[in-house]
Amino acid sequence: MGKKKKIPQKYGENTKVSKIPKISSSFNEGYDQNPVWQIGSIDIDGPFGWGELETQFIISEILPKVQDFETMKWSEILGRNNHEVDISDFSKEAQKRLQEIGLNDIEKMVSLRLTGPKRLWGIKLQNTMRVLWWDPNHEVCPSQKKHT
Repeated sequence: MGKKKKIPQKYGENTKVSKIPKISSSFNEGYDQNPVWQIGSIDIDGPFGWGELETQFIISEILPKVQDFETMKWSEILGRNNHEVDISDFSKEAQKRLQEIGLNDIEKMVSLRLTGPKRLWGIKLQNTMRVLWWDPNHEVCPSQKKHT
């Protein structure tokens, strides 16, 4: 028996073109699981960078809150104070920083309230939170006060 002759596919034939973001939000996945933290994406520089934080502050103020979150499932964490935010609602400064660090193709991030105005920002992929920013003054996405 002879071999079938292979015919190369013509360029553009049977190809699908679609825009796929580098980081797709899988926000609803992992909802009934405990969070897992990934810190490889932490932004050291910029207006919401971690570079200026003192080690003692991280150990005494931030890590205990993160450890508390680990005892909960995402379904318990997310709600009024901890929530997903559309990038389009971010301040111009935050949107500019995402552009500078090559993350301008994401659609949403998660804000975790630690105390008062202090927020931890990251990208939720299934049950993993890729920690990105420290926002001590609630400036990434300032709240709109009612009746102003």
